[in-house]
Amino acid sequence: MEAKTPKESLTILTDLVLPGETNYLENLFGGELLARMDRACSIAAKRHSRRIVVTASVNHVAFNKAIPVGSVVTIEAKVSRAFNTSMEIYVDVWIEDRQSRSRTKVNEGIYTFVAVDDTGKPVAIPQIRPETDLEETRFEGALRRKELSLVLAGKLKPSDATALKALFS
Repeated sequence: MEAKTPKESLTILTDLVLPGETNYLENLFGGELLARMDRACSIAAKRHSRRIVVTASVNHVAFNKAIPVGSVVTIEAKVSRAFNTSMEIYVDVWIEDRQSRSRTKVNEGIYTFVAVDDTGKPVAIPQIRPETDLEETRFEGALRRKELSLVLAGKLKPSDATALKALFS
């Protein structure tokens, strides 16, 4: 299977924040943002694997800045690393200033998806070949994040987490 680049999975969703999607402070509900991020990541994972994909975990979400009603929100997701059947998708959330049209990054997240066949059995997927410095940084970090997750779940001995150990050696 030939490796793919992260840009081949790039998914960009742009939408408006409506009053019914906001809390009492007139900011986008966190759960609504999570759903939008999950959809974008799902599309990116499907573009990479060309398979049915399922969300395996939401590894990290940072709600750094509130998103007010009326905001134009752009969500950008792309695969940062592929393993055997799973892939990490990094997602960035931006809002656009109504006057200047400048963009501000307000949130980010890291999701894990698994590619499956029609019966739900995990299937092999292509690897990732990063092209930019940011893609390389996210690619390298993905292995450490996966090892940490496996250690915390009791599926990997800390002594076997070589990428994590390298941080402290």
